[in-house]
Amino acid sequence: MNNIALFIDHTMLAANATIDQIKQLCEEAKKYHFASVCVNSCHVKYCAEQLKDTGVNVCTVVGFPLGAMSTKAKAYEASVAVDDGANEIDMVLNVGAMKDKNYDFILSDIKAVKEGCKGKLLKVILETCLLTDDEIVKACELSEKAGADYVKTSTGFSKGGATVEAVSLMRKTVGNRLGVKASGGIRDKETALKMIEAGASRLGCSAGVKIMEGEVSDAAY
Repeated sequence: MNNIALFIDHTMLAANATIDQIKQLCEEAKKYHFASVCVNSCHVKYCAEQLKDTGVNVCTVVGFPLGAMSTKAKAYEASVAVDDGANEIDMVLNVGAMKDKNYDFILSDIKAVKEGCKGKLLKVILETCLLTDDEIVKACELSEKAGADYVKTSTGFSKGGATVEAVSLMRKTVGNRLGVKASGGIRDKETALKMIEAGASRLGCSAGVKIMEGEVSDAAY
């Protein structure tokens, strides 16, 4: 697949990421024409400046990585990120509420962040390694009902990342109505292609350059 770069959200979410590393991330994204860079929100404004008029979007994370922040805080975080230049928001589902079957809360939580996105793309990170198949299906349904644009497998910071099985289940649930983003543990081109074949329309990974060059990365995300 020659256009695999168009699937990749080139990611750097480490706590110790330096501005030089973020600059390099942007340069790599421009070179390979990745779909976006995905960074923590403190770097959004800088990335928006670096990537202006390049066709590479700026993605950031909200309620990351636990999803257990207050709804008001999540919505505000999304709003500030959009004002700073983010085109895409990846929010983390409140996994505890999902386990509690508190579906009204989940729905209102996602809706509030969607409103904070001000029309920009919203992806909901389900953290599939912590959910049963039934919970994954329900989380997808709630995300769609709340107005999300994508469902996403993982933060890359929990006990497991993307699996072909989870991606396939998510795609089966949302059909062609929503995008599906696979993230966490995608370290080589073979794995990336398997995720795409299973139904992923985006790939979140820090190994984007190595994937493009056909190498294997030891990156966790």
